[in-house]
Amino acid sequence: MPVLREDRLEFFLSSFPRLRIAVVGDLFLDQWLEVDRGLDEVSLETGLTAYQVVRKRLYAGAAGTVLANLAALEAGELYAIGFTGDDGEGFELRRKLAELSVNTGALAVLPDRMTPTYTKPVFLQAPEGKFIESHRFDHRNTQPVSRAAEDAIIFSLHKIAEKVDAIIALDQLTAELQGVLGPRVREALTQIAASRAGLIVYADSRAFISRFRRIIIKCNDHEAMRIVHPEKTIPFHERIGVEELIPCLRELEKSSGGRVFISCGAQGVLVRDKNGTPLLVPAIPVPPPVDTVGAGDACSSGIVGALCCGASGEEAAALGNIVASITIQTIGSTGTASPSQVRDRYAAAFHGAGGGR
Repeated sequence: MPVLREDRLEFFLSSFPRLRIAVVGDLFLDQWLEVDRGLDEVSLETGLTAYQVVRKRLYAGAAGTVLANLAALEAGELYAIGFTGDDGEGFELRRKLAELSVNTGALAVLPDRMTPTYTKPVFLQAPEGKFIESHRFDHRNTQPVSRAAEDAIIFSLHKIAEKVDAIIALDQLTAELQGVLGPRVREALTQIAASRAGLIVYADSRAFISRFRRIIIKCNDHEAMRIVHPEKTIPFHERIGVEELIPCLRELEKSSGGRVFISCGAQGVLVRDKNGTPLLVPAIPVPPPVDTVGAGDACSSGIVGALCCGASGEEAAALGNIVASITIQTIGSTGTASPSQVRDRYAAAFHGAGGGR
């Protein structure tokens, strides 16, 4: 019997259009440049190859990926809190958010910052006709966020907290003061969570998850091990056993004072069940090829949406797993999952194994 019954899944999905969710954090523009190597030219000035871009694909990335997944799941009202630069990339990012019907009223435009951007060239290889991803170009700010910008973010958080069911904090950067979620904003999230019973406040951070307090946190297995056992060096693609992660779950719960989810890649999500026992909620296996870029953000969208509807930890983790299993099958871009796709994936995964009713 799956931990998420089919009637519960249907209840969550049917409730999503009533949800109001804010996402605060680092918003990036994801820019894919498709290059046809058959059109290569030689620069007359330098003698170097001039690659010819034949198509450009743009998406809202980082915290925007969470918003895109929530929009695909048909969450009712979505709000973005953060900033862009006053540049072309910022214009495109805001346009992409508008296409998702995201409210950007709390998204500041800062002339002294550039819009963070991941530029990803992909090269068409002949005669195979496949696009091969090349080295990525990252556009990031290297100066600390100003106190005035932080004040504006904190003000927006307090105002939006009055009208939403959840706030998701997405910390993309590994330099603490260069992004949206610095120490003052983290403290504001703690205060908001303490003052508003019933509000879901949830954070996912690449480098600083252990610094969030008294809110729900999520990290992956390697991040959890790095926080709790910094003396251990584990290759990124090496699997970490659940027996090693359960002590990490306990330590993170103790240090954060809140509920903890640990995503474990193809193994699933480790969380406490309704009885307080650590439980690995199994992932939904899918055949290759897969692209795991954005899988954690997709999982978070499912988790938070379910929690807003009263799900237990294991139910939320199960929905997060289903959503992620769909998005990783989108190759060459960051995928999303619709309610109909979630229903189909659930049916394929569980009806043949005794059903989920």
